[in-house]
Amino acid sequence: MGDVVPAPWGGFLVTGYRACDEVLRSPDWLALDRAWRARQTDGPRWSTPSSRELEQTLVALNPPEHTRIRRSVNNIFDRGTLEALRPTVQRVANTLLDTLIEHAKGADADFAELVGEQLPVATVGHWLGLPAEDFDLLRALTHAQAYAQELLPTKRQLLAADDAIRGLREYFTALVARRRANPGDDVISGWLRAWDALEPDRELADENVYSLAMFVVIASLETTSTLLSTMIWTFDRHPGQREWLRTHPAALADAVEEVFRYDPPIHVTTRHAGRDLVLGGMPIARGEVVHTMLGAANHDPAVTPDAHAFDVTRRARHISFGGGIHYCIGASLARLEAGVLLETILRRLPALRVVAPPTWEPRLAFRRIIRMPVSVR
Repeated sequence: MGDVVPAPWGGFLVTGYRACDEVLRSPDWLALDRAWRARQTDGPRWSTPSSRELEQTLVALNPPEHTRIRRSVNNIFDRGTLEALRPTVQRVANTLLDTLIEHAKGADADFAELVGEQLPVATVGHWLGLPAEDFDLLRALTHAQAYAQELLPTKRQLLAADDAIRGLREYFTALVARRRANPGDDVISGWLRAWDALEPDRELADENVYSLAMFVVIASLETTSTLLSTMIWTFDRHPGQREWLRTHPAALADAVEEVFRYDPPIHVTTRHAGRDLVLGGMPIARGEVVHTMLGAANHDPAVTPDAHAFDVTRRARHISFGGGIHYCIGASLARLEAGVLLETILRRLPALRVVAPPTWEPRLAFRRIIRMPVSVR
């Protein structure tokens, strides 16, 4: 139907790679910020507590606010940070696979619950210095708040998101208060020091650190957990690719990128036009929304030959992490977790197989596998 087509509910769907890339990178296309949301009159969708809370996070900010907050953390997952985290990711991956093996002795084991859901929260929890006993709570709250970022959420989903966002605010404001009272060498204490230098109002500084900490956790958990399970499901459906990779470990990084391209954890992101624009030949008025269909764009045959084939030998080109100023802040961490887990499974569990198709939660934008039974023999 074309790279840009009208959506049934208003706005436009953008399916072509180059058109999506233009929207994600151009300053003419803006995030759904507080001002945009305040102008909407189509029901309570943009005025719920969860929507209002997300207005403060990087995903819903435009320059200059976005620039200021992004600079306060710089490149939080730089090479040094990733190398420091690698042993932890490797240790946690091995421990989780030990648990998976134990559960699989008498019956099939749920990879999504035992591994996919656990590695991201353990990694970011270790990095932020969070107690392990809080991990299950954070996972539950993170999954529920994602409904507020869905394409067409139901009233029940929005109520669940509101409850979750209240829980997340309570948790992370208390965490920031504890680090404020007893600062150390941890990440959050470092953010507090950075914001104290930027913001003379102590309450505003703490509020910005709260938003950062909460955003990093929900962004890390919700997307990576799905990615890890999807990665195993994809390789299970392509056993020839899996066996080739086992004998060509140098191609691991390219294989991970092909996983990101083939089936990204986020399929839809939304922007609005900052002025009257033309996209893919379609006139779009100021304030109208466009939905970039990331999964479709990654399968655009004009950019990727034989795009519907999963091929770990290709140098994959994708926009699964977005683009421009909103490029995913945790992209390098997701690559680290996926690479370590895939290498460890290929080495330790070459016989791992998915024994039944995954059970997906009914979502459109933030996809989630809630169950995926596997055998390790």
